[in-house]
Amino acid sequence: EVQLVESGGGSVQAGGSLLLSCTVSGYTYSNYCMGWFRQAPGKEREGVASIDSEVTASYADSVKVRFTISQDNAKNIRYLQMNSLKPEDTAVYYCAQDPADACGYPSDPDPAEFGYWGQGTQVTVSS
Repeated sequence: EVQLVESGGGSVQAGGSLLLSCTVSGYTYSNYCMGWFRQAPGKEREGVASIDSEVTASYADSVKVRFTISQDNAKNIRYLQMNSLKPEDTAVYYCAQDPADACGYPSDPDPAEFGYWGQGTQVTVSS
């Protein structure tokens, strides 16, 4: 059974930083596309960043430069380093993964294309 578990959420003031982690277990495919997503109250889930087994990353325009996606394949952990946080970054953040040779996104990933999801972690940024 594939499981993704997010951690690292919390409350910070604007301008602060958080490091989110997504631990993946039970995934047996050799290739993958992994994405970070977020959903604010009353809004649709949106893509934040993606990275694939070719180590190609992409970002939504709203987080480019401020967020960095990375991975530790030896530990099956994907990270999202979030710097210069803004109140509008407040949301529940989810990680997701799906078998793919590559993500191929020019910017934000599409949540509809991911089958395995974590439970989410809350990020709250106060002004």
